[in-house]
Amino acid sequence: MCAAAAVAAAAGIAAFLVFGGGDGEKPAAGPTPADSLAPSDAPAEAAGPLVSGWRTVVNAKRGIAFDVPVEWAPKPTTWVSYAADDSDPDEMPLVGFSAPAILKEKWCLSDEDRDGTKEETALAAAGSRGESGARSTGEAARENARLWVYGNYAQPHKDKVTTGPAEPFTTESGLTGSVATATSSGVEVKDRCDFDGTATAFAFKDAKGEIVSWTFVGVRGVPDEVPDSTVRKILSTVRLVEKAS
Repeated sequence: MCAAAAVAAAAGIAAFLVFGGGDGEKPAAGPTPADSLAPSDAPAEAAGPLVSGWRTVVNAKRGIAFDVPVEWAPKPTTWVSYAADDSDPDEMPLVGFSAPAILKEKWCLSDEDRDGTKEETALAAAGSRGESGARSTGEAARENARLWVYGNYAQPHKDKVTTGPAEPFTTESGLTGSVATATSSGVEVKDRCDFDGTATAFAFKDAKGEIVSWTFVGVRGVPDEVPDSTVRKILSTVRLVEKAS
C-alpha cells in the first residue's frame, strides 16, 4: 500500500481513497488524505432519500444510489473498499466496491501483528460496483456475496461459507435483478476482532444494459449485528441515477 494513501479498515475490509482505477482492481493511490476532502469530493445527494430520516449515498461513477440510516457514514465516489487474499503479498482484491457507506468504522480495534498500530474493524458496509465479465445477474449476485464473506471473514476456509440461491428481486424504484446472501459459520478465531460474517448482493442492469451490483457486508452473530430487515430496507432503495460526466 502506497505510503501516501489514506488507509483505513472497513468491516475488516481494506479501504483507501483512490484516483482512477475501478471497483475490481487495485488502483493507484492519491496523495490526498481522507480527512481533507474538499466539499465537492463528498458524496452527491440524489433527489432526497426514499426513507424519511435516512440519507442518500451516491456512486456517481456507476450512476447508483441507495439510502442508509443516518448513523452510517458515506464515503466519496473515489473511495474503494475491498477484500484481498491473506496470502497475496500484492494484496490484489478478490472483490471490492466503491462509494460505500460504513457503519461504526471503529467497532472493534486490535493489534494482531503487535506492531503497536491498532487495526480498525467496522460493523458493516455497503457499496456498489460494476460486474464486468458476469454472464447473468444471478451469477454476479452469488459470486459477489460469496467472495465478500470468504475474503473478509472465512479465510482460508472456503468450506465455512454457505451461499444461498439467487432469487429475483425488485426495488421500490422498479429496478429488477437477482439477490443472493452468503454467510460464514465457525470461523477460526485468532484475534479479538475475528467474527463470522454475512453479505447480501443485488445484481442488476444499468441504463446501458451492463451488469452492476450493490452489496451489504457485515459482522454476523453479535448483539450489534445489522438485522436482515434493515439490510432489505436499504436494498429496497437501490436505484439508478444520472452518472457524473
